Parts: sequence; structure tokens; C-alpha cells
Amino acid sequence: MATYQNQEVITLVSAGDLSANQFHFLTVDNTGKVAVSGNGDNSVGVLLNDPNGADQAAQVAISGKTRVEAGGGLTAGALVASNASGQAVVATASDSILGVAIDAAGGAGEIISIVFNPRGYA
Repeated sequence: MATYQNQEVITLVSAGDLSANQFHFLTVDNTGKVAVSGNGDNSVGVLLNDPNGADQAAQVAISGKTRVEAGGGLTAGALVASNASGQAVVATASDSILGVAIDAAGGAGEIISIVFNPRGYA
């Protein structure tokens, strides 16, 4: 079961409808608003709520143990990165490492726990 603990959470402004992206990685766009991270992107955190339009309050976990949606199979202990949909996948060469998986995921769509702790590139 995915859990969270000792999260540091901040509020940022959504760039668009993020209602389908709860527990996905977010990046800050060139207007200072948050949008879903792309493949291998450096991310500011994980979306905790589901803002349904532009200029809405987005609650973002920027550190700690948090829940994230997997983009495929993951093993506990794997270094994770964002895929093109902002989901957690195994970090590969040139991906920004966003944290460490605490739980395993059998496939895409599962909610797992990670420690969000960006640390450079794979």
C-alpha cells in the first residue's frame, strides 16, 4: 500500500487542467506555472490534488515520502524518473533522477511510494 510521510508541500499555480494527473511529476513552465513533466525532465515535485483548470491551486510535494503513479513495472529501490506523461519509470541515461521507489509496481497506473529527492542525471 502506497503511503506518504514527512512531505514538504507547497502551493503553486496550475498552467492548465491537471485533474487527470494527481500523483504525477510536475515541472515549472516558462510562465512560472506547473505542468505535467515530460520524459526525463527535471521536476519540481509531485501533484497531490487535482486542479481542474488553469490558474488553480496545485498542492505539490517537493520532498519526503510521497505517492506517485507508476508508468510501468518498477522494483523497490529503483531510481525513478518521469516518463512523457509525468509517471514514475526507471531512470535511464540522461534522465533527471527524481527519487527512489519504496514500493514495487507491477505495471502502469499503480500508485506507489517514493522518496522524492532529485539528485542529478542518470
